[in-house]
Amino acid sequence: MKKISRRDFNSTLTKGVGGVTLMAAAPMACAMGTNQNKKKLGIALVGLGSYSTYQLAPALLETEYCYLAGIVTGTSEKEKVWASKYGIPKENIYNYQNFDEIVKNDAIDVVYVVLPNSMHADISIRAAKAGKHVICEKPMAMNVEECDAIIQACEENNVKLGIGYRLHSEPYTQEVKRLVKEKAFGSINYISADAGYRSMSDPDQWRLNKKLSGGGALMNMGVYAIQSVIYGTGENPISVAAQEYSTRPSYFKDTDETITAQFEFESGAVGNIMTSHNVRANRLFASCERGWFELDPASTYIPLAGRTSQGELNFPQESQQKLQMDDFAKHIQLNTINRVPGEMGKRDMMIVEAIYESISKGGQKVKLNFTPNYGFAG
Repeated sequence: MKKISRRDFNSTLTKGVGGVTLMAAAPMACAMGTNQNKKKLGIALVGLGSYSTYQLAPALLETEYCYLAGIVTGTSEKEKVWASKYGIPKENIYNYQNFDEIVKNDAIDVVYVVLPNSMHADISIRAAKAGKHVICEKPMAMNVEECDAIIQACEENNVKLGIGYRLHSEPYTQEVKRLVKEKAFGSINYISADAGYRSMSDPDQWRLNKKLSGGGALMNMGVYAIQSVIYGTGENPISVAAQEYSTRPSYFKDTDETITAQFEFESGAVGNIMTSHNVRANRLFASCERGWFELDPASTYIPLAGRTSQGELNFPQESQQKLQMDDFAKHIQLNTINRVPGEMGKRDMMIVEAIYESISKGGQKVKLNFTPNYGFAG
């Protein structure tokens, strides 16, 4: 498989953003890297961009079963800032050249890969070979071949693999899954899911660079919509037909702007998704035999909101990243279910590839062939 080096990524990123914005360097009241509580698993964040900075690291201040033990970054300035803010010892700080030495570090149990999509497979496989459990951000990889390579590496090295689908651990999504499983409103007749935002900043950002991202809106927000119609029906689709269009081709030069797709399911249910980097959208809706349910917003961090034909849904709003990482740590420590296994990430990439195939064939229907419940989790 073709690899994108960190140097290539940094070069592209520098063109796009013109530098790096660092966090405030004030130390946290309670240092995390020096946590010696053996009941907690040590997590190393690989890639210190905005998601690690503003979501994952703060969430690791609240987790019960894991903590921020280390970091991996190619930026020396970030090493100093994160070490100071989170109390991370020098021996738990790595770069992309010495990353493989993490095999010697017993303080780090889990590696969380938070990098451009083109780097997911390389770092996930190296982490597995180092004997570390792996959380890989979504989408799992650039293609199905890379997904297979990640899964194989984790199996061969006897480590656990999870994908960064945070929503499976939060209560609104879990309620949707319960309603579907228990057929609270009967069978699903129709389902739709929209996921998108309007990109207005830098056209040279890595997400709009196909070499680094593998695709545009579909690879970024589209996987949320795909996930929604799957857990919103309790089924994998059996076919998909898709269309692509762009209203700002001068901005979206290299990647897809907006994609729509239609799914068929074995039960007879039909579904639609829309994903975009040019349209704000965030909703899941299902029409059933005896009622309906929806989440709106359905995939933001917090707050989420939902309702059914019987009334409003009302659950506590917590950090989804905290819940997600604790769930994965419990899976490792207590052998609880893995809510987001590697097979789920691979399944979604198979669907992504089928959508792109349909588009390339003028919207032709493409068959999907999954064994029952492939990629499903609790």
